[in-house]
Amino acid sequence: MPDFQKDLEALNRIPAPLLRWYDAGARVLPWRSDPQPYYVWLSEIMLQQTRVEAATPYFERFIAELPSIADLAAAPEEQLLKLWEGLGYYNRVRNLQKAAQVVTDRYGGQLPADFEALLALPGIGRYSAGAIASIAFGLPVPAVDGNVLRVLSRVLESPEDIGREETKKAMGAALEQVLPRTRPGDFNQALMELGAMVCLPNGAPRCGACPLQDQCLAYRSGTTGSYPRKAPKKARRMQERTVFLLVRDGLVAVQKRPASGLLRGLWELPGTDGFLSQDEARSYLAGQGLFPTGPLRDAGKAKHIFTHVEWRMRGWAAPVQSEAPGLTFATPDRIFDELCLPSAFRAYTGQIKAFVKEFTDADS
Repeated sequence: MPDFQKDLEALNRIPAPLLRWYDAGARVLPWRSDPQPYYVWLSEIMLQQTRVEAATPYFERFIAELPSIADLAAAPEEQLLKLWEGLGYYNRVRNLQKAAQVVTDRYGGQLPADFEALLALPGIGRYSAGAIASIAFGLPVPAVDGNVLRVLSRVLESPEDIGREETKKAMGAALEQVLPRTRPGDFNQALMELGAMVCLPNGAPRCGACPLQDQCLAYRSGTTGSYPRKAPKKARRMQERTVFLLVRDGLVAVQKRPASGLLRGLWELPGTDGFLSQDEARSYLAGQGLFPTGPLRDAGKAKHIFTHVEWRMRGWAAPVQSEAPGLTFATPDRIFDELCLPSAFRAYTGQIKAFVKEFTDADS
């Protein structure tokens, strides 16, 4: 287990300048302006793997449709997934609802003001529990995310691998001893803010704007680009896919993905593994009982990166008259307004209306 106890003196010098900096220029964000527990919780889950600028409109739309934890607990899954469409990591919103149902049943619809009780809820890990506990309830609990680990790794010139759970726990234990008891939420947010706005990743921090410049060992020695330390990620698996835009009578074919695995239970444009040529694509569709009534049109190539796999896709669009098991033909409006199609298909969903118009005009 890494030991940061020797660094307590250095860590104790952080709160005062950090909070002055935060007070002078913290971003105005909706969950900060009204830090009720539900808002803090929702924002923290949304901000995992998502920038503030991208998450903010999702947050505002979400609370407009589901303004309370009880509303979240009772929402139909299709509405829930549609509100999350484009954020990715759909298990997070499913776990949000599971946790909301527990909170509704066990705590009367109010998040518990207790770190361990928060940690026991579905989808809430140590970081999220610490953020909610400190920001919403003022509890003196650290919240250690990637931004915090990056800042402190540079300040301390720590050689520890920040990808290891032991490093996160040890850093949290050290922070717990120095965070100000009167402003734990502001302190945690200030550290996160510093990592997001100044102590940037990939060796390009804005050290001239940093309130911790005088305390930062990496800045003094010119080694900011060497920190934080983290073991290399495993290479992503590449997967080739062919995606189809199939139009019948102004409707577009979609289907549900399997109930397990990647993008489980979400809607998708039909497709198959491999890069199919035009002739191969036509033969594949015939094998599914789908016979194009006109030439296949090239819908282009695209890629989408998941955590452990990268899809490399090519698309074909075609008018069809027949149906096939498992396919649902929906209007473009229903697809865009009601169904949750993951952003993996964005390059093709953006062409839906154009192909519907082209094929419909050709039939008239």
